[in-house]
Amino acid sequence: MTINYTERYAVHPDDCEGYNNAQLRKNFHVGGLFKQGEINLVYTQIDRYIVGGACPAGTPLALEAIDPLKAEHFLDRRELGAINVGGAGRIEVDGESYDLAYKDAIYVGAGSQVVRFESVDAANPAKFYLNSAPAHKSYPTRKVSLADAEKVQLGSLETANDRVINKLIVNGVVDSCQLQMGMTELKPGSVWNTMPAHTHSRRMEAYFYFEVPEDQAVCHFMGTREESRHIWMANEQAVISPTWSMHSGAGTSNYTFIWGMAGENLDYDDMDKIHPTDFTS
Repeated sequence: MTINYTERYAVHPDDCEGYNNAQLRKNFHVGGLFKQGEINLVYTQIDRYIVGGACPAGTPLALEAIDPLKAEHFLDRRELGAINVGGAGRIEVDGESYDLAYKDAIYVGAGSQVVRFESVDAANPAKFYLNSAPAHKSYPTRKVSLADAEKVQLGSLETANDRVINKLIVNGVVDSCQLQMGMTELKPGSVWNTMPAHTHSRRMEAYFYFEVPEDQAVCHFMGTREESRHIWMANEQAVISPTWSMHSGAGTSNYTFIWGMAGENLDYDDMDKIHPTDFTS
C-alpha cells in the first residue's frame, strides 16, 4: 500500500496576478488522484484542507496519518468526507463497514482511528474522492446515498446552466464542524457551472471535475473580478480555490463536479456573487 502526499501553500492575490499557466497549475491544479493501490493526497495550507483520492485494487487501503498532521491517526483532529466516483466500494470505520455505490458519500467524524477503503470488484475498482478539514468536535459517521441528498434544481437550458445540485455533506443533512461537500450534475446541452461566479471569504473551496467525456475539457475560472484567470481541466482532476478567488467553469460538454468547502461557517448560501456583466465593466 502506498500513501503519497504533496503540500501547497497559501497565495496572495497580488502574487497570483503574475503567474503564468505553469505556475497556476502548480499552485492550484490537482491531478493523478486515482492510481490503483494508492492513496494520493494534497495538503494545502489554505484552511489546512486536504484533497485526495483512494483507489483500492486487490487489497484494502488504510488511511494513515501523513507527516504534516503530526498525529498518530489521520482523523485525530480532522473530519473526512468521501464520495465514490468509481465502481462499487466499501469503507470500514473502526470496525463498521459502509457500502458506497457510485456517487454515494460518507462523512467520517473526528477521532475515528481505523479507516480502510476497499473495492467490491478489483476489475472495476472504487474511486473514493476525499476531502478533509480540521475538526474541533467529533460528530457521528454517516453514509449519505445520492438518493438521500438534498436536491436543488437551478438554471435553464437557455442560459446553458440547467443543473441539479445534490447537497450530500451539508448543514441540515449531516452534522459536521466545517466540512461541506456536494455534487452538481449538468444536464445535456448545459456547460456552465456556478453562474454567476462568486466568492466567499469565509470559506475556501475545491472543485473536482468528473464525467467529462473523452476528448472534452472544462475551463475553470479563478482569480479576482479585476484579474480573472483560467485553468483547463481534464476528467477526474481537481482545483483549489483560495478564499479570495472566484470559482466557476464552462465545459466543451456537460459534466459533473464535486464541490467541497471549509472555513468559518456552514451557511451554504453565504456567497458574494459576481455577475457576468461585472467582468465587462
